[in-house]
Amino acid sequence: MKKWKVGIVGLSRGRGFVNLFAAHPEVTVVAICDLEQEKLATVGDAFKLPDRARFSRFDDFVNAEMDIVVVATPIPCHAQQSIRSLEAGKHVLCEQTVAYTIEECQQVVAAVKRTGRKYMMAENYCYFHYVREWKKVIDAGHLGEIYYAEGEYIHDILPLLVNEQTGQFYWRHERPPIWYCAHTLGPLLLLMNDRIVKGCGVTSGFKSFPQYKEHPGFLDFELGLFQTEKGSIVKILRSQVPASPHFVWYSLYGTKGHLENRRVRGEGFIYLRDKSGKDGEPFTSETVDPEAPPEAKSGGHGTSEYYLIRDFLSAIENDTNPPIDVFRATEWTIPGLIAHQSAMEDGRWLEVPRLG
Repeated sequence: MKKWKVGIVGLSRGRGFVNLFAAHPEVTVVAICDLEQEKLATVGDAFKLPDRARFSRFDDFVNAEMDIVVVATPIPCHAQQSIRSLEAGKHVLCEQTVAYTIEECQQVVAAVKRTGRKYMMAENYCYFHYVREWKKVIDAGHLGEIYYAEGEYIHDILPLLVNEQTGQFYWRHERPPIWYCAHTLGPLLLLMNDRIVKGCGVTSGFKSFPQYKEHPGFLDFELGLFQTEKGSIVKILRSQVPASPHFVWYSLYGTKGHLENRRVRGEGFIYLRDKSGKDGEPFTSETVDPEAPPEAKSGGHGTSEYYLIRDFLSAIENDTNPPIDVFRATEWTIPGLIAHQSAMEDGRWLEVPRLG
């Protein structure tokens, strides 16, 4: 069986992927790339990579002999680095989201079509253990037809937006919260087997950080409301400034039942209309699969990325579409761009273009 050669660019986020790929029996990590020499040295030494496998220039890295490029750099780099990698004959696993503009999303789609290489967006929340278990429940028909769903992703990343002591801004300061929408929309749309066709957005403004009102990353909250192709409604809420404990929450309503995880911490529950029970029936909301091997936890985010990279490698080996291919990836990216545009236009409803 072929041993896949993998290179990772972006070693802050990418370190977890190095861990997972290095532990995979059918993969060899052959190249790493980062602007910071300290990260190159730390990761390179940890995995005994020779100096020739350590790159500080992406142009040199992308032309190295390898089959797969993992793009784990800041989002403004995703589109062009993905395109360059595809054109260099590499398959691409790219961190979420695809890009910051619809035009760049179109360019990535065109590159996938033009090169015939595989592209998968690494939306790891879809691979949380509980989302995978929920999918079995929903696919078995227990919720019936899902007609309403909500997702909230509240994550304080203030130190990644600005150094408040020096006033130095970091790249995320220009990212409106709802642009980073795939952690909410991805799992919901996967479970619903649906896509967004129309959306609008609103924001609460800069009440917490009025001094940074020129920087959209500091918006308190952004909410997106969407209509789907199947006629359902989806609502998502995003914040990346201090607002509450960090949590991810999903809720789905169907004609036969309701499924959600509890906010902040604790087990989830499922309420089926053909069963009694005031609080619903407890159901898993664990991110870690208890049946996964020990190395599955080495990437972070529970055991999600362990299963994610196996799906990606399987798609390459079997020449099938990755589960989160370039079309689905853009369907989980563009609604956030549209919602922010709407929020800047007093909540006007906008059509969401389909690129596939």
